[in-house]
Amino acid sequence: MIESLEAAPADWAITSPFAKIANVGMLKILIMTTEDLIKCCPIDNTFKIIGKKFTIHIIRNMAIHGQTRFNQMLDSIEDANPKTLSARLKEMEKAGLISRIVYDEVPIRVEYKVTKKGNDLQGILDQMAALSMKHYPREKFKDGKQRTYK
Repeated sequence: MIESLEAAPADWAITSPFAKIANVGMLKILIMTTEDLIKCCPIDNTFKIIGKKFTIHIIRNMAIHGQTRFNQMLDSIEDANPKTLSARLKEMEKAGLISRIVYDEVPIRVEYKVTKKGNDLQGILDQMAALSMKHYPREKFKDGKQRTYK
């Protein structure tokens, strides 16, 4: 089984990131399963990165509210617990969405900053806010009126 397009034999013509075309004599055979298509889906990939519990809230709190400290996030994210928040911050750092800065002080001080990659999620946050304000105003606003975002 070929694991990546780079490993495909030289006589294969690749026409899409989701499909492999094999030239077998006069035949061209499309090799693609539904599972392959789902694995290659850019939306699915993004959701794997930001779809875990609290990830979007952490990015929101850092990018919009300027929060940089663990306890600030713990106190402001509803139902957050230290274990899950800590795990999520580590995953986000590994994914390159945030960076962790440790200051050589007593007591030790740790702050988190959104990276350029993390800032690229701002558009997604904006779209999520716009959707909520437009289609679900009763759940968010006392007067139940639609609003526009920005």
